[in-house]
Amino acid sequence: MQRHLRNLQYYKFSAYGFLRNLRFFDSFLLLFLLEKGMSYSQIGVLYAVKEVALNLFEIPSGIIADGLGRKKSLATSFVAFIASFIVFYFSSNFWLFLLAFAVFGLADAFRTGTHKGMMMDYLKLKGWSEHKTAYYGNTRSWSQIGLAVSALFAGTIVLFTGTYRSIFIYSVVPYLLNLVLLLTYPAVLDKSLQRKSNSASGKLLEAGREFVLILKRPQVLKLISSSAAHTAFQKSVKDYIQPAMVLAISTLPFFAGSDEKQKNGWYIGIIYFVIYLFTSRSSKLAGWVKEEKRRSVAKLTLLVGLGAGVLCGSLLVWNFAWFSVLAFALIFMVENFRKPIMTGLVADVVPTSILASVLSAQSQLRTVLSVFISIGIGVLADLFGVGIGLLMVSLTLLLFYFILGVFRYPKKLQ
Repeated sequence: MQRHLRNLQYYKFSAYGFLRNLRFFDSFLLLFLLEKGMSYSQIGVLYAVKEVALNLFEIPSGIIADGLGRKKSLATSFVAFIASFIVFYFSSNFWLFLLAFAVFGLADAFRTGTHKGMMMDYLKLKGWSEHKTAYYGNTRSWSQIGLAVSALFAGTIVLFTGTYRSIFIYSVVPYLLNLVLLLTYPAVLDKSLQRKSNSASGKLLEAGREFVLILKRPQVLKLISSSAAHTAFQKSVKDYIQPAMVLAISTLPFFAGSDEKQKNGWYIGIIYFVIYLFTSRSSKLAGWVKEEKRRSVAKLTLLVGLGAGVLCGSLLVWNFAWFSVLAFALIFMVENFRKPIMTGLVADVVPTSILASVLSAQSQLRTVLSVFISIGIGVLADLFGVGIGLLMVSLTLLLFYFILGVFRYPKKLQ
């Protein structure tokens, strides 16, 4: 990326992603829930509840962000995230976890699409819109570095404490720091809509009217549905790498005399650290894809990502644990290579003034898919094992998207 683009606001955008992903529990969430006595089916329901909460507030939060202020939307998100971390820390049964996941989903609803909308507006104001894929890819790479640091730090915590529970409290600190960082953003990025109405209700009505109009265009629906597909898949299956890691780690002789949880915590932290370093690099590489090649690359990466899911499930069935972890890593890398490209494609065909709302609609579609995938893989994992569950879900998605033909992308929004 060109040097002149790396100004103070660029580093603020990058720091936002870095701090946002210092959720130390992410690397151990599924193992934590299994330890608390949850079945895979119950875990699938918990993940689905989070997505339903996200789904219910997705579009309203996007319209509120565009119409009333993006800083308020993100501040609400951070406060809700912190509340969910605290509930997780004190939870001990299914119903408390249900509450924690619901609050987490609400927090996600006020975040998704909002920060991307601010970034795209900033690039437009600076006259840098042609650099959006490289710019977003580079800032997103810092979010992946945040995940890498988070995994390593969390693994260290588990190694020394022997518990997963405390990592939820540690996650509060970076979110408080991010809230302070957000307040330093330029005021011009708070609102992107230039409306005639000065009332809050008028602004919301105008934003909503324009949003519905744009989504009536089949080209946009086709594009955002394709963009949502792989993200929903990766988001739903990503934590199932943790049992695969535990199976792989059990073959190692090191730390043979130590507590199993401490041993797993240390190695899982290291494995995630390495994976996220690679995903950080893959996010940066998206900026090298030429504009005329983005559509073909987007189609290919969707196939590769779902194909990696088929491979991963098959390897787990055959008990090739370490190779299944590598296949999981490929899913992570494809998602982070693909996401900046898809964000650029959406930004090409959607007016910047309602980009946050359209990105929220894309996230809403992703959450609907995630609900079905989460519950499906949870039930299948309980019935047949994680490997079969992942294999069947991946094959079903491949067949589904071939039938619907979502691999065709619009060239330009007319």
